[in-house]
Formats: sequence, structure tokens, C-alpha cells
Amino acid sequence: MANAATKKNLVNISVDASELSPTQIRLLKSLNAMIKHVMTTDSESDFFDGSAECMRICASLIKQARFIEAFKAEDIPYAEQALEYSIDILQEQMSAQKVVSWDN
Repeated sequence: MANAATKKNLVNISVDASELSPTQIRLLKSLNAMIKHVMTTDSESDFFDGSAECMRICASLIKQARFIEAFKAEDIPYAEQALEYSIDILQEQMSAQKVVSWDN
């Protein structure tokens, strides 16, 4: 029973999925599982590949946001702009060694 989970070892994450599509729900579940894998792997390749996969899933979720659908007719690439902006901010924070770490 060494692998038996106790309440102390579980983290329950609840999301109101009533406004999410089945694809968005699947991606959220995949992201959750991949983040857990990245945080616990001892394999260098799994760490790097999993980190890239987490970022890919986040990008996919951003591209499927309701905001994007609401403004689809305007022909403005909001998803791409949001992703470019996010990457720019992340690169700035990494360059300044200011990647935020919240530990409450």
C-alpha cells in the first residue's frame, strides 16, 4: 500500500465546465496531467518534451477561447496576437530573471 493515495497527498482542482466545449475540457485535463508529469519526471527528455507540450496545450486553449469566437468576423488574429504578447512578456521576464513564482 505504499502507493495508496491519502487525502493529504491529493490536490483536487475543480473547474466549472458548464461553459466549456468538450475539446476545451479535454485540453484542460491533458494540461493538468502533463504539468503533473513535468513536475515529477526524472527524465531530461520527458522534462523538456513535457514542458513544450504544456506550452502547446496552453496555446491551443488560448486559440479556442470564447473571446476568439466572438470576434471571428472581424478578421483580427486575436489568438495569435495574444500568444505573441504572452511569449514577449515571458521572454522579458526570463531575461530579467523575473519569472514569477507564487508560493502561498
